[in-house]
Amino acid sequence: MEAASHAEHHHGPPLANVSSRVEAQFLGMLLFIISEVMLFGAFFTAYFFIRVVADSGWFPVNDVDLPRAIAGVNTAILISSSFTMHWALEGARNENRNALRVGLLTTALLGLTFLTIQINEYVHLGFAPHDHAQGTIFYGLTGLHGAHVFVGLTLLTFATVRAFRGHFTAKEHRGVEVPGIYWHFVDVMWIVVYSTVYIL
Repeated sequence: MEAASHAEHHHGPPLANVSSRVEAQFLGMLLFIISEVMLFGAFFTAYFFIRVVADSGWFPVNDVDLPRAIAGVNTAILISSSFTMHWALEGARNENRNALRVGLLTTALLGLTFLTIQINEYVHLGFAPHDHAQGTIFYGLTGLHGAHVFVGLTLLTFATVRAFRGHFTAKEHRGVEVPGIYWHFVDVMWIVVYSTVYIL
């Protein structure tokens, strides 16, 4: 009788065994970031190969140099967006809805500004990806990062819309924390790209 009663309450496959204290969403984002680091690593390998073997060296190439000052301003914009993202997350944790909403919206606007400046930079560079190996690597690395910024902006847009609809609380704010982890990763990767491609 007990066995029959037990069977009635447990239809379908058994529940998954949770052997880790790390939440699935958080762990999934960390594993995704690890895979993205390996992707960037492949591009940086090509970059350093060009730096070592290219007869003409890095930039300037054919009297065309990289806009280091503009990229520096863009770097400051993206770094500041990490602080506004942290502000938004703290707002969610402390039930401060204004800080959450303004922080997310400001982060998205700063990210959009960064992407707009980068696209404008491409328009005025004076060389194309197919002109030389240096151009290929430059566009490859910065374009790959730009694509990640676009993905981050998409995540931030969803989080911002949800924040204005009142979806997040002090206990339930994974929808802010996970995009925040991704956004901080994007910021750190840009610091690496800027330091190696523009400064070294």
